[in-house]
This record gives sequence, C-alpha cells and structure tokens, in this order.
Amino acid sequence: MRLSAKGRYAVMAMTDLAGHAGGEGRGVCLAEIAARQEISLAYLEQLFARLRRAGLVVSARGPGGGYRLARALGETSIADIIHAVDEPLEAVRCVQHEISDKTLGGGCMAGGARCLTHNLWDALGRQIEGFLAGVTLEDVIARRIPSAAAPAQALEPA
Repeated sequence: MRLSAKGRYAVMAMTDLAGHAGGEGRGVCLAEIAARQEISLAYLEQLFARLRRAGLVVSARGPGGGYRLARALGETSIADIIHAVDEPLEAVRCVQHEISDKTLGGGCMAGGARCLTHNLWDALGRQIEGFLAGVTLEDVIARRIPSAAAPAQALEPA
C-alpha cells in the first residue's frame, strides 16, 4: 500500500500543530507549519479546509488567530486525519459497485472477478487501518508508537 503525499502531509501538519499549540487558546498560523514542515502553504490551506470540515481543527481570525486542535490529543487518531483528507486506506485495487441499496464486492479482474491475492491485500489494508486507528496524536508527540510485529522467521528446509 502506498500512502499519498496528501495523507502524509496532513499527518505531519496535524502533528506539528499538536506540538506547537500555544497556551491560552493561541492558534498556530499555517505559514509557520508550512515553514517548519517544508510544505506548500497553498497545499496546507486545502488540507486544513478538509480537516476543519471533519471537525479535527478549528480556526480563528485576527490577532492570536490561526488553527487549533478541536479535540484532545488522545482523541484524534492518525486514521481520523487520513480519512478527513479523503485518503483511502485500502491495499486492494478492486472497486465496490453499488446497485440500488446494495453494495456488491468488485474485483480487479475483467468482468469484476477478484484476483487470487485479493484476500491478502484486503487483510493487509485492515491491519494498516487498525494500526493507524490505534495511534493518536498524543502517541506520536510522546513518541509512543507501537512497535511492529516481529519479522516472520524463515522456514528451514526439511
């Protein structure tokens, strides 16, 4: 699975915002985040419009204005951020087909059939989703990222 720049930049910007949020309700200017994270200001404006619509940030104009987190650090997961910028967390290339009120599973093969590896990629996507849903901004700021599972052991020939 490949996470696009949109998802990565949104997480970087939200983590920066969380780490630089001032006391007394002072907001953080997007220009400051853009400079620290080396992200285009225009691109950040687009991302933060989506983050605001999703209820993850609030904005204020004027002196002391800028963006603030709408929730406590421990209440915003990385998956929330990625979903807010419309970034899918799927590892399969298959599509879902909607017919009236029913959603039918789609496939990546001709005629809508699923490839032999569909279940593998689908399971991987669920693992990634679960991992990112279990990590909050607070975890990232505190550097408490859960370690990955131990690598699989190679099988020895019999």
